[in-house]
Amino acid sequence: MSEMTEVPALELAALMCSRVCHDVISPVGAIVNGLEVLAEDDDEEMRDHAIKLITDSAAQASAKLQFARLAFGAAGSAGAEIDLADARAVIEAMTAGERVRIAWEAPAANMGKDYVKLLLNMVLIGMAAVPRGGEVVVKVEGEISAPTILVRSSGKTARIPDETSRFLHGPDTERFLDARAAQPYFTGAVARSLGLDIEARMEGEDFAIEAKPGG
Repeated sequence: MSEMTEVPALELAALMCSRVCHDVISPVGAIVNGLEVLAEDDDEEMRDHAIKLITDSAAQASAKLQFARLAFGAAGSAGAEIDLADARAVIEAMTAGERVRIAWEAPAANMGKDYVKLLLNMVLIGMAAVPRGGEVVVKVEGEISAPTILVRSSGKTARIPDETSRFLHGPDTERFLDARAAQPYFTGAVARSLGLDIEARMEGEDFAIEAKPGG
């Protein structure tokens, strides 16, 4: 049985949907709260605060959904390519206001949508590796048709996320696969479907996750 089928497709889909809902529930809830203030409060200062809350939260929700569409969804037709500049814009919008800085080191090119899907998921893992904030460097090297993708994270207490160490290379029989762990499992599954070897490791005090063509 292949790695891609070790977790039933319906179960994995449900877990990834839970992940998306978790990511957007906070900004959507903030929008609802802001609308309630506008409906019930006549204080001008409170209304101005509510409008700013709604505006900022709507932008955050939109950015997270745009990211999820490319990272988890089936954007485009089979064989479609995505401009790496668009991938960069989606990443930077999603991380706006977060405690990480994105350093982009990728060519101006179109790349297969599944490689872009993998890159975005690797960025999520790179962010999880520096929970107190830091810098996440994104590199795309080699042939664009079969690239090497490297995400390196530096910051205080950088470490390999526990879910990544347990699930990147397949199911952990000693631990339940939940919505939090499904994302690194999904990342590894996408890499394997592309024929790429993927590895998460520490390089001194920095975290790195790399996917490259198998030897």
